[in-house]
Amino acid sequence: MSMNFDRARHNMVEQQVRPWEVLDSSVLGLLETLHREDFVPVRHRKLAFADMCIPLGHDQVMMKPVVEGRMLQSLAIQPDETVLEIGTGSGWITACLSRLAKRVVSVELFEDFSAAVARSLKEKEIENVELETGDVMRGWQPEQAHDVLVVTGSVEAIPEQFRGWVNPGGRMFIVQGQAPAMEATLCTRLNVSDWREESLFETDLPRLIHAEALPEFEF
Repeated sequence: MSMNFDRARHNMVEQQVRPWEVLDSSVLGLLETLHREDFVPVRHRKLAFADMCIPLGHDQVMMKPVVEGRMLQSLAIQPDETVLEIGTGSGWITACLSRLAKRVVSVELFEDFSAAVARSLKEKEIENVELETGDVMRGWQPEQAHDVLVVTGSVEAIPEQFRGWVNPGGRMFIVQGQAPAMEATLCTRLNVSDWREESLFETDLPRLIHAEALPEFEF
C-alpha cells in the first residue's frame, strides 16, 4: 500500500508540532505545504514525518519536526531579512528559511550534501539561496553579517565568531551544552556588545563538526 504523504504531513503538523506549542500560522502552513519527504534520503522516506531524528550520512541527522517547528517560530523571520544557516544537511530547513526570508546563505562541510541540496532546490525553483561549502570552525567566514543565524549542529558553548555574524537586532538559534540534556537557545543581539539569551527547551543534537571540546590534561 502506498503512503499518503499529504495525510502524513498533516498529521505531523497537528499531532506533533502544534501540541509542542508551535502556534504561528505561517510556520504551521509552511510545514504542511513544503514537502519534507522530498528532502529525506530515499531509504528513509517513509520516516519523513516520524517524531525522530533521521540519519543523513556522515553521522549527521535531520532534526525532529517538533524541534524544527519551535526553531522557526522562535526566530520570527521577516520577509526583508537575510539568514545564515550553518549546516545545510538535507536542505529541508534551508528550503523553509527560503520561504520566510529575503535571502539565505547556507554553508555545509560535506560537498555531497551541498550537491544534493542544490539539485533539490533547483527542482523546487527556489532561487534565493546561496550554497557554500566550508568549515565554520576552521576558517570559513561569511562575506557579511546577517539578521538571523541558524546552527543545525550542537556546541558545548557558543563560539565567539558566531556572535560577530549577527547584525544588531538580529537573532541566533543554537543548541548548546552536554548530551543528553542540551539547551536550545534563542540569542538576540541587542546592540554591538549586549545579548539576551532565552532558553527554549531541552533537546539532544549531534555536535557541529570540529566543535568538540578539547580534552583537558592534568600536569
